[in-house]
Amino acid sequence: MSENPEVVVIGAGFGGLGVALSLHRAGFGRVTVLERADGVGGVWRDNTYPGAACDVPSSLYSYSFAPHLSWPRRYSAQPDILAYLQRTAAVVRDRIRFGADVVAASFDEARRRWRVVLAGGEVLEADVLVSAVGQLNRPAVPAIPGLDRFRGPVFHSAQWRHDVDLSGKRVAVVGTGASAVQFVPRIQPLAGHLTVFQRSAPHVLPKPDAQLRGRAHPLTARAARGGVWLAGEALTGLLTAGRFSRSLVAGLAAAHRRVRVRDRDLRERLRPPGQAGCKRVLFSNDWYPALTAPNAGVVTEPITEITERGVRTADGREHAADVLIWGTGFEVADFRLPMTVTGAGGRDLAEVWGGRPRAHLGMSVPGFPSFFLVYGPNTNLGGNSIVTMIEAQSRYVVAAVRHLAESGAACLEVRPEVADAFDAEMRSRLANGVWSGCASWYRAEDGSITTNWPGSTREYLRRTARLRVEDHVLTRADDLTSEGV
Repeated sequence: MSENPEVVVIGAGFGGLGVALSLHRAGFGRVTVLERADGVGGVWRDNTYPGAACDVPSSLYSYSFAPHLSWPRRYSAQPDILAYLQRTAAVVRDRIRFGADVVAASFDEARRRWRVVLAGGEVLEADVLVSAVGQLNRPAVPAIPGLDRFRGPVFHSAQWRHDVDLSGKRVAVVGTGASAVQFVPRIQPLAGHLTVFQRSAPHVLPKPDAQLRGRAHPLTARAARGGVWLAGEALTGLLTAGRFSRSLVAGLAAAHRRVRVRDRDLRERLRPPGQAGCKRVLFSNDWYPALTAPNAGVVTEPITEITERGVRTADGREHAADVLIWGTGFEVADFRLPMTVTGAGGRDLAEVWGGRPRAHLGMSVPGFPSFFLVYGPNTNLGGNSIVTMIEAQSRYVVAAVRHLAESGAACLEVRPEVADAFDAEMRSRLANGVWSGCASWYRAEDGSITTNWPGSTREYLRRTARLRVEDHVLTRADDLTSEGV
C-alpha cells in the first residue's frame, strides 16, 4: 500500500460527494468517483416532480464543511439543493467520471485490490472501494392487474413526465407518501379532477417554512444549524422513546388535521392507523387544503385492477382517469445494489445478505476487505438529517484510508464477531421499536428493520468518531498474510 491509496467511489450524490470531498480535504488525491448519469446530485438530480423539496431545513441538510449562506428558503426546493451540490462538487470535478456505469466489482485476493468493471468492459482498480449508490434509486410500482391496459400516460413521481399536460385532466394518484404530499398540492389546481388513492394515511405536521432574505452571517448560520440539529434530535427522541412521547407527535398531527379538514368523514379517513413514527412523519401546510378542494377526492378502498379508462376498487367502482401517477416511493429494504459485488472467496454480497442486509456501523461487511457502504443498512434516520450521518461515515472512511496509508497494510476487514455483535444489537433494539408496528419501506421481507438507525445522531457520531483498529483484521502488504491487530 502506498502512502496515497487509490480509492474508487461509486455514486455522485450526497454520499459519494461527501466521501470524495472529505478525502480531498484530508489530502488524498487518488480518488475516482464513478457516476452513471451525466451530472452530480443523485436523488436531487433525478426527482424533478412539481414541489420536490427537502423536509429538513437547508442549514442542516448541507455539509458542515461547505455551508451555504444564501439559501432562498428555510426548506429548499430541488433546484436549489441540486445547485448547491453542483457548486460544492466543483473542487473534485476533475475526479468524477460521468456516464460510468459500474456493473461489477470483485476483490482480487492475490493482489489485495478491487477490480471495478464498467459497462462496455473497461476495468479500473482500487485499494479501497466505496459504494455510495444511495437507497432511493429504485421506484416502487405495485403489481396491480391490468396496468398494461390503461390508455393514458402512466409514470412514477421519480420519473416525472414533464411533457404530459395535466390541465383539465382527470388525474389518479396512487400513494400518500413523502413525494405525493409534495406534488399533489402542485397539480391539484391544474387537474380537472384529482383522485388520491390512499392505503394508509400518514401523520402530517405543519411545515415551518419561510422565505429567507439576503446572506446570512456565518455565525448566525452555524447557530441555526446547531438549533435545527437539536430540534431533530428531540424529534428523534420523541419518535423512539415510547408510546407516550409518540402520542405527543400524534396529537400535534391530529390538531393540524382538525384545523385543516373541516369535513368530519374526510378527516376520519385521513386519520393514520398506527403510531406516529411507524411510517415516516411528513411535513406540509398544503396537503390537506389540496385534498379538501372541490375538484379533489380521497379513495380508501383497496385497488383491485387498472382498467383502460381508470382504476377499479374493491367496492366495484371504476374511477375514471386520463393520467395515472405513482406516488408509491422506492424499493429500499433489500438494499439491492445496481452492480454485483464479489468479496474474498468469491462471496457474492447479495447472497451473503440473503434478503436481510447488514453491515457493521452500516458500512463494513466481513469478507469484503477495504469495502465501505455509505448510507448503508441501519443508517437511515427518523427525525434528523441524513447528511449528518453521511459526514460521519465519510470521516470514518477517511480514517480507514489514512490507517492503511500510515500502517502500510494492504487492506483491512471488519472481524466477523464484531459485525455479528453489532447486527444482534440492531435486531434487539429494533425488534420492539416503533418501526416494527406496521408495514413500511423500512422493513425487509422477513419483517426485520434493515434501513433505520435505532438511536440518535449523537450516538452514531460517537460510535464512528474513530476507527477501532482492534475490530479489524489487517493484511500486511509486505507478505500478504493476515494477522490481527
